[in-house]
Amino acid sequence: MATSERLIETTQELLWERGYVGTSPKAIQQRSGVGQGSMYHHFSGKSDLAAAALGRSAEQLRALAEEQFSGPGTAYERIEAYLLRDREVLRGCRIGRMAQDPDVIAEPQLRRPVGETFDWLRGRLADLVAEGQAAGEFATGPDPAEVAAAIAAVVQGGYVLARAADSPEPFLRAVRGALALLRAH
Repeated sequence: MATSERLIETTQELLWERGYVGTSPKAIQQRSGVGQGSMYHHFSGKSDLAAAALGRSAEQLRALAEEQFSGPGTAYERIEAYLLRDREVLRGCRIGRMAQDPDVIAEPQLRRPVGETFDWLRGRLADLVAEGQAAGEFATGPDPAEVAAAIAAVVQGGYVLARAADSPEPFLRAVRGALALLRAH
């Protein structure tokens, strides 16, 4: 694996585990096995490397979600597949956790992939809700963008509840509740 790839993958994991402040250049170097000179040859500093890692995490998250969104089935079945897919619930969302990191939010280069990912997610969910409304699966009254925002909030809030309880059950209850609401309407 190329040195830059090892650095990016290591930083992705450390950001997920420790957040931005807890991810020091020394920790990245130790875990990746890459020396300081090589790290700074590929990236201008911690912020540059973190931006690359967050961008990669965002791409991976979107690709994984898109598998369910563009898969077979009705709009409801594709939303259900997204909500019920296997996740490391107790670790939280790689991107959602960064939205809670004040150092990430304070720096536009780091905040950008976080905001873009949530914009994309809400947009794709809104498209599916509108598709389901057009097909008669869902009530036509609610604004698809508002329903999409609620679904995204259920997922992110579900992660928080699960981590607080040290159990995936609150996450599963939240997504099952969201699916029940979609079916009811």
